[in-house]
Amino acid sequence: MTAEPVLVIGAGVQGLTCGVVLAEAGWDVRVRTADRPRETTSAAAGAMWGPAQLRPADRVLYWVTRAHAEFLALARDESSGVHLATGRMAARFDLGEAVPTEARLIPDLRRCTPEELPEGFVSGYRGTLPLIDMPRYLDHLVARFLDAGGDLQRSPVQTLADAAAEASTVVNCTGVGARELVGDPGVQPVRGQGVVVRNPGIDEYFMELTDSADFAAYMPHGDHVVLGGIAEGQEWKLDVRPEVSAGIRRRCAAIEPRLAEAEVLDEKVGLRPWRESVRLEVERYEGARIIHNYGHGGSGVALSWGCAFEVADLVAG
Repeated sequence: MTAEPVLVIGAGVQGLTCGVVLAEAGWDVRVRTADRPRETTSAAAGAMWGPAQLRPADRVLYWVTRAHAEFLALARDESSGVHLATGRMAARFDLGEAVPTEARLIPDLRRCTPEELPEGFVSGYRGTLPLIDMPRYLDHLVARFLDAGGDLQRSPVQTLADAAAEASTVVNCTGVGARELVGDPGVQPVRGQGVVVRNPGIDEYFMELTDSADFAAYMPHGDHVVLGGIAEGQEWKLDVRPEVSAGIRRRCAAIEPRLAEAEVLDEKVGLRPWRESVRLEVERYEGARIIHNYGHGGSGVALSWGCAFEVADLVAG
């Protein structure tokens, strides 16, 4: 389709998914990354598909809907790291009767009965959603990308000018790195930390719906469970904080007591790329087309396939 490769910057879930979609469509694609996929923020995610309360709302609805279809298909492949699980999304306040439009994609969605709500929670829903074991899933994306002829290089891109000199079409999937690479002060880090424990027999997820910086969430992935979480704004540090992990375990064990003594396997930290609105658009820069795809906050996984297919449409012109 083009004599010159399409250059994708970043190998988190956005960069790799864009690489897969483009390479499988026949484009010559190179992904350059400062970090290995398992070292990116994406690898620290829980993760799950779910409604994304982001802007622009109409485009986000398309992206998350398209991604849902892809994750349902991936759940049929045991090697993908994606599986379907039933669980609860609950709040300590009344959620009301309105639900996000994309929640209608959850076929068995229903209100929780009072008996199904943990102590302190007053409202919630049950439903079956795709859960994504991110380390395995990132490996799956890498394998698909390479099988389609893609080129993955651990080679940081220092400036947009360097990228434009290398390829006439560049896809910028740098997450919080876009703040420096593009000079976008609207990109802000939201620090997350998670605890991975050996699974004591849990097969249902739990997600607390809240605006609080501290919340309870756990997602089972076979032999392990990922516990969350926190959302600390304006925080760039990637150090694991024992007091944060202790708080996460305490909140999760209050909902699921079997997690109280579960063996800790790992602790992870990542910086979610928050922006007032997701940026997915084309910029002309020094003779190249730069397709920006960043600012997904904590919904990068949930939006990934929809954004990647729109990126492919922009690449094709």
